[in-house]
Amino acid sequence: MADFQPFVPATERPPEFTLRAILLGCFFGLIFGAVTVYVGLRAGLTVAASIPIAVLSISMLRWIAAICRSKFVQALPLPRSFKQWLGSEASILENNIVQTTGNAGQSIASGVIFTLPALIFLGFDLQYSRIFMLALIGGWLGVLFMIPLRRQLIVQEHGVLPYPEGTACADVLIAGERGGSLASRVFLGLGLGGLYTFFQNENLFSAWPSTPEYKPDFGPQHVLKGASINGDLTSEYLGVGYIIGARVAGILFAGGVLSWLVIMPLIYFFGKDLGHPVYPGEVPIAQMGPGDLWSAYIKPMGAGAVAASGLITLIKTVPTIFSALTAGFKTMRPGAGGSAKPSRTENDLSMGVVLIGSLFIVVLMFLFLEFRPVPGAFVGWGANLAASLLVVVFGFLFVTVSSRIVGIVGSSASPVSGMTIATLMATAAVFLVEGWTAPAFGALAITIGGVVCIAASNSGDTSQDLKTGYIVGSTPRLQQIALMIGVVVSTVVIGFTLNLMNTGLERFQSEPHAWNINAAHPGVSIENNAQYLPNEIRVTGPNNTVTVHSKSDYIVLNAIGSTELSDGKYLYSPATHRIEVHWIQGIGSASAPAPQARLMATVINGILSRKLPWGLVLLGVSIVIAVELLGIRSLPFAVGAYLPIGTTLPIFCGGVVRWFVDMAAKRANPESAETESEISPGSLYASGLIAAGGIAGLIGVALKAYETSFNKPNMLGFPQTFPFTIFDNQWVAVAAFAMLGFSLYYFARKPLKK
Repeated sequence: MADFQPFVPATERPPEFTLRAILLGCFFGLIFGAVTVYVGLRAGLTVAASIPIAVLSISMLRWIAAICRSKFVQALPLPRSFKQWLGSEASILENNIVQTTGNAGQSIASGVIFTLPALIFLGFDLQYSRIFMLALIGGWLGVLFMIPLRRQLIVQEHGVLPYPEGTACADVLIAGERGGSLASRVFLGLGLGGLYTFFQNENLFSAWPSTPEYKPDFGPQHVLKGASINGDLTSEYLGVGYIIGARVAGILFAGGVLSWLVIMPLIYFFGKDLGHPVYPGEVPIAQMGPGDLWSAYIKPMGAGAVAASGLITLIKTVPTIFSALTAGFKTMRPGAGGSAKPSRTENDLSMGVVLIGSLFIVVLMFLFLEFRPVPGAFVGWGANLAASLLVVVFGFLFVTVSSRIVGIVGSSASPVSGMTIATLMATAAVFLVEGWTAPAFGALAITIGGVVCIAASNSGDTSQDLKTGYIVGSTPRLQQIALMIGVVVSTVVIGFTLNLMNTGLERFQSEPHAWNINAAHPGVSIENNAQYLPNEIRVTGPNNTVTVHSKSDYIVLNAIGSTELSDGKYLYSPATHRIEVHWIQGIGSASAPAPQARLMATVINGILSRKLPWGLVLLGVSIVIAVELLGIRSLPFAVGAYLPIGTTLPIFCGGVVRWFVDMAAKRANPESAETESEISPGSLYASGLIAAGGIAGLIGVALKAYETSFNKPNMLGFPQTFPFTIFDNQWVAVAAFAMLGFSLYYFARKPLKK
């Protein structure tokens, strides 16, 4: 739009791409990348990080400047010009570079956790080098392909594509430049949320039960037996529920109610008298608890529901996809951007950078597939080159689509999962035609789909960041360089966090099972290189008794698509000639269910192995169709149907708090139709709760991994003597969570200081 004037005019050149801005942005990229992995694997949802980072950047750069102007720092033997630079106030463009660099961590992490954990479900280990390389390639693709699209989507369609998160972030930066305190509310959420989490988290003090539970079982007919009402009462779930709002949180919880309070009791009611297991279960239904019913029957149904809702969302956006592609190709025509030297606010990286970068990515992807192939998936250099080219082609296609869609509906509603499913289905179909149906080829398909998903996810947030920069008057070229730096830095921590959660949350459960290791067992293989198995194994037996065994006592079995064992890893003892232990990976367990990654693995398995509990999968599809016919958004409902109710219940509580706040605001000002915005006191406090829960939760996971590795259990255990034992009560957990919820309501209603 020619009439639009940015906050900082193109003729002004305040400090922008400074060392302190890049360093602080990299720090936030590491923190929010790790937090996004933690929260996303547990809740199946991610929350935009640009606004919290912008708020924190404004305050932290102000504090740094104030400290550097202090007498102590001024007395240090440093160059005068250096001290003056450190003590100068940060410009709005510096703060924008901080949030641009830091937000890359959140967007890359979102794409990674939706796809790459599927490697675990396909029977493969999470190799750090593989995660790092795929995240790096996908992240760079997302940034590179947005360079030629920026002028069309951000500038020429400024009044058409609102980019809600990007516009809100610009409002935060402008408000910070004009004065006012926003960060205090975020830090308040960080402080109270962190204190609560340290006492609540089962890997830290665990002062009270972290997940209170009630199992209904009424009368002689055992009404509602098989159901469970429980809640993982964390601060991050409360904050997520508040930010996504009462409606979406309610739809999520409705899916959980259907699975846990309707379908699971029905399964128990009809199956309790059967004396044999019902596929895909391995024991009679009468012997199953709620967790077993969820794992055996709800997961396949939920995966089918999520797949169907993702495809429906993709089909609904076909007109938008078509217009996005048309506009994108028009932008690529020679001379579309003009030949005059651009002003500062229109100075992008050149098309030469895009073309050379794309060629470099093709070479990098080819070399990675050729020299670090998935074990067992050797396809030759020609197929690897074709896969590398497909990654770039699909990447450009879905970057164009994703960046336009988020401009209309925002990042949270972008059908990235549907685009990834389409990529995986096309890739797996080619593999099926070629006869490449071994599990290793499923991992190769995830490799291709994962890069495309990361690129689409990052391009959506990149376009939001570029929109913010357009409004405040940033230099696009410097933003694009900052994004590339943010991608590189954040990928360092994402793979580490994934592996930390997988090992920190893993369990070894005693499950004795007769097994003839010399017989043929289709779908079960011996894993000769069990490098991720700890040397000392703490096995949980009946009544939660724990025994310690040596790694050398066992042989690792890997079950994928077996009719005898559920998918996963098992420990076989040559001494007893039995399977003794079920090695339950941290990712995929109830503590970190990773629903989107499970969905991707289900899609690939369904095409390549054609061995799925199709009755349950199609039941999930039918439920989604019914929900769509009711006029309800099916994707959050499907995710809620898959997730444990312990996740959706506290998220719903956060949505209820948001509803109360909105109602109170309407009563206070009946003439105003506005409700909570993304820069309101409640949303800022909720962002602090999410960050606090993620950071403290990661500390707990790291501590748990340390305890397991060095056999030092319960290092921070709460005292188990009177009077501390009074806290070991489910109602204490509920009361503490209710107090945290009240604090959210109170600080959401308390205005920010001007």
